[in-house]
This record gives sequence, structure tokens and C-alpha cells, in this order.
Amino acid sequence: MEPLNIGIAGLGTVGAATVMVLHEHADLLSSRCGRPIRVAAVSARNRDRDRGVKLSEIRWYDDPVDLARDPAVDVVVELIGGSDGPAREVVEAAISAGKHVVTANKAMMALHGSALARRADAAGVTLAYEAAVAGGIPAIKGIREGLAANVFSSVVGILNGTSNFILSEMRETGRDFGDVLAEAQQLGYAEADPTFDVEGIDAAHKLALLAAIAFNVDVDFDSLHIEGIRQVSALDIAYADELGFRIKLLAIARRGDGGLELRVAPCMVPQERPIAKVEGVFNAVQATGDHVGQVMMVGQGAGGGPTASAVVADIVDIARGLRVPAFGFPADALEPATVLPISARRGEYYVRLMVVDRPGVIADITAIMRDQSVSVESFLQRGRSPGDAVPLIIVTHDTTEAAMSRVLAAVGDLDHVVESPKMIRIERMVV
Repeated sequence: MEPLNIGIAGLGTVGAATVMVLHEHADLLSSRCGRPIRVAAVSARNRDRDRGVKLSEIRWYDDPVDLARDPAVDVVVELIGGSDGPAREVVEAAISAGKHVVTANKAMMALHGSALARRADAAGVTLAYEAAVAGGIPAIKGIREGLAANVFSSVVGILNGTSNFILSEMRETGRDFGDVLAEAQQLGYAEADPTFDVEGIDAAHKLALLAAIAFNVDVDFDSLHIEGIRQVSALDIAYADELGFRIKLLAIARRGDGGLELRVAPCMVPQERPIAKVEGVFNAVQATGDHVGQVMMVGQGAGGGPTASAVVADIVDIARGLRVPAFGFPADALEPATVLPISARRGEYYVRLMVVDRPGVIADITAIMRDQSVSVESFLQRGRSPGDAVPLIIVTHDTTEAAMSRVLAAVGDLDHVVESPKMIRIERMVV
């Protein structure tokens, strides 16, 4: 049988690893697909860089759009990155030329995925992006195909290994965010500019894709509520441990009354939950379906090998002749997502205040909470230091985010509260 000819645009860590996997496992993949898979063309900015793989016999393109239009290429693999620019141009050119597309580009798919999927449907080609979410974990295939019989109530995940590593190290060592971030950068877990990772944007891109698949919706990325981990302190992590929680940056897609909750934020999770035990650079995706119940997938969420594994899995599907709509439904069937505002969130809350240790402080705070109908589950204060600032920890019963916002604004105005209040949501409804 004729080989399936692959063109790879982008030869960074993932691109080079993809070339390596296709070469090293050529015989295995050919047996599994019933036809050979051959890298026919590549494109990157620097032709002379040593990438640890042999490229001398592979056709080279300086312009990746030219690669996408090469009539000898059957499948274009976009590994350039970025939501727009060359990456999007390559994908659009490939679809226009009637070629299947495989991409690891979560930003592009989160912002433009539904439009690209409509173009792919119209052209009769595949748009595959398993590698865009959770690296080597088959999260997209698992939800879109393996659990297709289910109506989902939620998809919750730890979707950024950098943030999970930082929070894990802070808990294990007691160090603060900035110190651990510097270590993560030295180890190569965090970029020189870590904004997308630590501010929750990377996880939000992935959440938008999982939500689209699970709930058959076209997600407006700007409608997501996104918070990062910069404001999580070692003190918060220590108190979380004392209270029986671990702090995780969770990406949450959940059916609510009248719409979907879509948010990324640090959350306190009970220590006994399996997702609380996912540490280091590992990712996890938990889906809850009406027939299957709760399913959790855990694995390496980034890196050349795991991500290349997901890229090649999509290529193998195409080689086998399998074709699945990008989001599990024809793109024209996606419905606009109705996203609930964060103010509608209901649950428990952890609050840390730095207050001057003097009589009447707790009475003032509880009066404000009483006026907003917020009930206190517990107060926690260690030791006494009259006249000095001390931490005061409050855990609430179920209440609304809107009420908590009013409480925090009023409490923050008290003379004896010397720092802005810190609040972390408590999430018990995860495995």
C-alpha cells in the first residue's frame, strides 16, 4: 500500500520528537496501520540547527505554507505554535489544499478551533489535536470517543504541569512562589516568560477544548474566568494542609443552573481525593458521565516524548482511515456556550486575613458576614501577639461568590485588616 506522507511544520522539541518516533517505530506503526508512514517534508526557521534526528533525506521548506501546499504531502502536522500568524496560515492552507491536519496548538484551537473545524468539515478532511490537551494523556479521544455514550455533568482537570510542579514543591519544601518558579525555570519546566502557565491561560486554552467536546458547545474563550497561582503563598499551602486540603490549579467545566461553569483557579481539594495526589509535572483529567460515573486519566502533560506520542496517535488514526469530527459533532452543530458568571458560583470558601491582634476584631468580621448571610464553619488563629498583625483563617459553609465578594470588600476596609484578604475556593465535588 502507498505510504502516508507527512509534512511537519515546526521542529522544536515536539517536532523533533515526532520525527524520531515515526522513524524509530516505523515498522510497528506500519503494522498497526496497514501502510507505511513516511516523513516527506519538514519546515523550520533554522535549517542548520542540530535537532538530534536525521533530516538530510527529507524535503525542506523555508516557508511552512509552501509545505502545506506540497501535493506530495497527505497530512500536515502543525507544531509551530501561537494562536495566529504562521501556525494558523499553515492549517488554513492545508485544509484549502484538501489535506488532513494534526496540531498540538491549544491556543489556536481554543480561539479559532470551531472556525477551523467548519472549514475542515466542508473540505472533507480531518482536524486532529489530541496533543493540544494534557500531552500524552488521551484526554480528547477518551471523552470524545471512549465516553461518547455519556451525558457529561463535569470535566475537571489539572492541565498545566508547570503550575502543578510549583504548588507541589511549595507544599513539600515550604518555599514561596518566586523561589520555586526560579527552580522550575532552571529545570526547564517553566519558560523564561511563564505568564501563560502561572496565570492559568494555558490551562484555560485546554479547558475550552474539553468543554466544547463534552458539552457540544462553541466556547468564547473570553467568557472563561481565569486566575493563576502567583497569589498562593506558602502560608496558604500550610494552612490548607492543616485543614485537610491541598491546593491545586483546577480547570473546571461543569453544568450549572442555566449554563456552564467554566473557570481556571487555585482550589482547595480534600487530601483524600485522587486528584489531590497528582503531584509534580503530571496532569489529570476527570470526567463525570451519567452512565460511566467518574473516570480519571493521569499522565505526563508536556514534554517532547509524551506530546509526540499524542501527535503520532492522530497520524495513526488518519492512516487507518478513521475520521471523527474535531469536537465529536459536526462543527455546524456546536451551540454557543452559555457561560455562568463567577458571581453565580456556590460553595465553600477559605479566607486568610492579616489582622491586628486586639479585642473586637473577630466580632467586626462576623458582623459583616452575618449581614451578607455568610455562615462560618470555622475560625483558625495560632497564638497571640497583641498589637501585631497575625493570620486569621476563616472557612465558610456554602454560600455564593457574590456574597463573598461583598464580604471581602467590607472586611478589607476595616482598619485592623492590614492586607487585602486572600480567598481560595473549596472544591469537594472532585474525585
